[in-house]
Amino acid sequence: MASEGVGRADAEPGSAEPGRVRPGGRTARVRESVLRAAGDALAEHGFDRLDLADVARRAEVGKTTVYRRWSTPTGLIADLLDDMAEQSSPRTATGSLAEDLRANARLVATTLSDPRQGALFRSVIAAATCDPRTAEALHRFYAIRIKEWSGCVTEAVERGELPAGTAADEVIRAVSAPLYYRLLASGDPLDEAAADRAAGAAEAAARAGAYVN
Repeated sequence: MASEGVGRADAEPGSAEPGRVRPGGRTARVRESVLRAAGDALAEHGFDRLDLADVARRAEVGKTTVYRRWSTPTGLIADLLDDMAEQSSPRTATGSLAEDLRANARLVATTLSDPRQGALFRSVIAAATCDPRTAEALHRFYAIRIKEWSGCVTEAVERGELPAGTAADEVIRAVSAPLYYRLLASGDPLDEAAADRAAGAAEAAARAGAYVN
């Protein structure tokens, strides 16, 4: 799941919550550099050692710029998560529920098994357990991703592949949950086979009506 700057008009310092204004032009390039540096720092050292001065050094921007715009490490993480949600890969639409869910599972597994991205997600999730703002940003990130992929379930219901009333968001959560368990708890391999099993189990449960409201 890549992240880049998104062009919007910037605001005067202090006119909006730090890290939530979407800039344009040079400010967008600075934001992109800072968020990339923040992701690198999180992946390398974790949330506890995230330092805005270090991020500024990595991004080759002034410390004042970083402190003025993001104020705190949690503000920086919140903006990083928002950017990741906006820039994540669009969902696959194959016309087959099994193939769509398998594509979703493989994307999650590939992301979480990547040395940088997996470490980044572990750090962010750890931070969210003790910081409300980071937790809010993480919830927003996953709400966007679930909404993006839930369309494949809705379309499967319309095609008659799944029972009417199937909760699309619950099916998508069921696909990724075993993969996050492997990342955060068991340490079992996050490979294509694990992804396919997760997708297959979610599909079978959905076809059996397990997610009907």
